Amino acid sequence: MNETVRLEALPASPRRSTGQQAWRIWDQVSIYLPVLLMGLLALGSYWLLRLTPEPATPPEASPVGPDPDYFMRRFSVKVFNADGSLRTEVFGSEARHYPDDGRMEVDTARVRSYNDERLLTVATARRITSNADSTLFTLEGDAVVIRQAGRDAAGKPLPRMEFHGDFLKVYTLRDAIYSDRPVEIIRGADRVTADELNYRGDRQTVRLSGRVRMQLNPRQP
Repeated sequence: MNETVRLEALPASPRRSTGQQAWRIWDQVSIYLPVLLMGLLALGSYWLLRLTPEPATPPEASPVGPDPDYFMRRFSVKVFNADGSLRTEVFGSEARHYPDDGRMEVDTARVRSYNDERLLTVATARRITSNADSTLFTLEGDAVVIRQAGRDAAGKPLPRMEFHGDFLKVYTLRDAIYSDRPVEIIRGADRVTADELNYRGDRQTVRLSGRVRMQLNPRQP
């Protein structure tokens, strides 16, 4: 007896077909995975830059103006030579420093200055203005400059000298005194008045202009 065997294909298991679909989706996603990672890294770097504080910019230097930048009251300032010896000493009731040119104004001022031969000169005035390196002093109001007696570089004796006026300019490096206003000069027992003065201590010369009057007391033998 002949028997016929019929084979019928069974439907695929639902679990197996679902797994195949998942693998196919993962294969497609894995192709774009590097691109997605690069995008995430770029986005993270952008936010890090946004969150990082910007470096502080240094403040701009304020322009130097004509007003004083500091004051001193009842003070004394000393300037020394390279060898440590005292060159100039300034006293005053009040001082104002101007940063634009370095000058200093001193009220009720007194200046003691030594030249290269260590001759002392003392200057007083109601106001004294000095330049930045204290080599030029402008005296205004009851100005008096007294150079003590001593000897010059050649050893020649120098008498005491006094300069009186309302306006005097003193150049310490040249041992010079200048004024374009009336002055009085006292040298020992002699007195001289003039409208203008140009004194050079380093050259031992005096030039007087305008109305000049002299009172000379000859030395007794």
